Amino acid sequence: MASYSVSLKRSVPKDLEPLPAADRARIMERIGALADDPRPHGCEKLSALERYRIRVGDYRIVYAIEDAAPSALTIVHLIVKSF
Repeated sequence: MASYSVSLKRSVPKDLEPLPAADRARIMERIGALADDPRPHGCEKLSALERYRIRVGDYRIVYAIEDAAPSALTIVHLIVKSF
């Protein structure tokens, strides 16, 4: 399987800024892993959109996958889940 190129929407770095360094590192590690496996175990396809969601602790990463050549993946949102 070919590796996907990963890009971030402009808002994502701003969403990452206020997070603790350990959480940022975990999220960026998970985003990097999406390049090799864009549909990992536990990802959820969002209804009515060609978007997926994965969970990293209390955070959700929402992303779009473009399977056409060249394969690309765009991180659309970073959501902090509050309980």
